[in-house]
Amino acid sequence: MKILVPVKRVIDYNVKPRVKSDGTGVDLANVKMSMNPFDEIAVEEALRLREKGVATEVIAVSVGPAKAQETLRTALAMGADRAILVQTDDEVEPLAVAKLLKAIAEEEAPGLVILGKQAIEDDSHQPGQMLAALMGRPQGTFASKVEVSGDSVAVTREVDGGLETINLKLPAIVTTDLRLNEPRYASLPNIMKAKSKPLATKAPADYGVETAPRLKTLKVTEPAVRSAGVKVADVDALVAKLKELGVA
Repeated sequence: MKILVPVKRVIDYNVKPRVKSDGTGVDLANVKMSMNPFDEIAVEEALRLREKGVATEVIAVSVGPAKAQETLRTALAMGADRAILVQTDDEVEPLAVAKLLKAIAEEEAPGLVILGKQAIEDDSHQPGQMLAALMGRPQGTFASKVEVSGDSVAVTREVDGGLETINLKLPAIVTTDLRLNEPRYASLPNIMKAKSKPLATKAPADYGVETAPRLKTLKVTEPAVRSAGVKVADVDALVAKLKELGVA
């Protein structure tokens, strides 16, 4: 069984994003970029399933600019077998990503597609569910445990009331939550090996998908600065202050 793992190049989670001076977007100049943390978890889960003998091949996929090759090389260094980059400089929206993944999945015929539940830079939280809908496949979202047995997969997912376990018939789509696993670090020998692993470069047109944005960003602004707190002497002063602010 093949496992397809989409990965995304995003601003590193340790970096504080900066808004461009003209308010047209986030400034990416000279900013450290890395693999989306949820996608790292997805890659790790796919590798663990391969190590258990459940899967025979792990394929990493990314949609983005040429520099996204670095993210795919990271996935290859972690242990993925090969990679596919759908290269485009467009700001690709979730539906276009899902359509591209659908075309790739139809070509590769994976038994599982494992995605991070969301990307930390836009939090769209949509491609996994859209892909499942487009392909008519069962889906398990927010997975904190994945167990493949025969032609089905049991997914323990995090819901508001606690945990829910569902059984899905393969092929299926799974999106990962933070508690699923702890991603491994790529060793230096594996980083060197990753340079020689296959990485195919495609274009959206190769899959017949239009990636031009349907949405227009009007303005991007920094969050409002939080005002300083106020100390009060006692409960009466607190109540009076709340009434003054109109919240009591």
